[in-house]
Amino acid sequence: MCNILPPRRGRKGKGRGRPVTGGVLFSVRNVSKTFPGAAAPALSHVNLDIREGECLLIAGSNGSGKTLLMRIIAGLLEPGEGEVLFRGLPPDRQGGAIRRETGLIFQDADAQIVGETVEEDAAFGPANLGMSKAEIRERVDSALAAFGLEEKRLSPPRRLSGGEKRRLAAAGILAMGCSTVIMDEPFANLDWPGVVQTLETIRGLRDAGKTVIILTHELEKTLALAGRLVILHRGLIRDDGEPAAVLDRLDAAWGVRDPRRNYAEVKDCSWL
Repeated sequence: MCNILPPRRGRKGKGRGRPVTGGVLFSVRNVSKTFPGAAAPALSHVNLDIREGECLLIAGSNGSGKTLLMRIIAGLLEPGEGEVLFRGLPPDRQGGAIRRETGLIFQDADAQIVGETVEEDAAFGPANLGMSKAEIRERVDSALAAFGLEEKRLSPPRRLSGGEKRRLAAAGILAMGCSTVIMDEPFANLDWPGVVQTLETIRGLRDAGKTVIILTHELEKTLALAGRLVILHRGLIRDDGEPAAVLDRLDAAWGVRDPRRNYAEVKDCSWL
């Protein structure tokens, strides 16, 4: 189990994607998935390496296969073909490591609320991992402080704003010690303050050394925080690389809009 490492706090800024220095964490190898009765595969021969500590954006229009790929990477679904290696290990040798070390923040933040209070909700994951009460308290205190939720620890989670709910989900993941956080359409149904809070959460996780995978079509809000951009369209990876270079090769048929139409450079593509 990874140790908790809270985000560094500093002045606000747009941020830049951190250089990738870690080894390969996930290796998606020739992964395909076809649902019964479907005319075409939902994912088709996807190959993707995700390195430890990187902030990766996977962009694509609705129906491109982003959420499905997330669920397969996180070990929630089996691929029809292919496999996902974790730290170089095939599925039969992982011993559930992906499920233990990967935290998910779903598009519907309410779907992840399980506690009657903010404190209980953040403690749910560590408790299920069998940690002692003292360790749970220490981890929850640190995680809530990292995401500015200390004063709301006794509040009902459903009374939080949309951005606060995503921060609470991130706090629970941090308390568990997960090395990877996957966020599915993190800006859905959020107002401006909620978007800013969510971006601060992403930056905090990234700066804490977590591997952050963001699935979104709203590149203008968060691209400046990422070091890499992958385009997924109709179940196929169409491009993968440094964000500016990928945008230079963008095909309108892929359903992804180049945010530089409204921003001068990639480094400006953030709502922080």
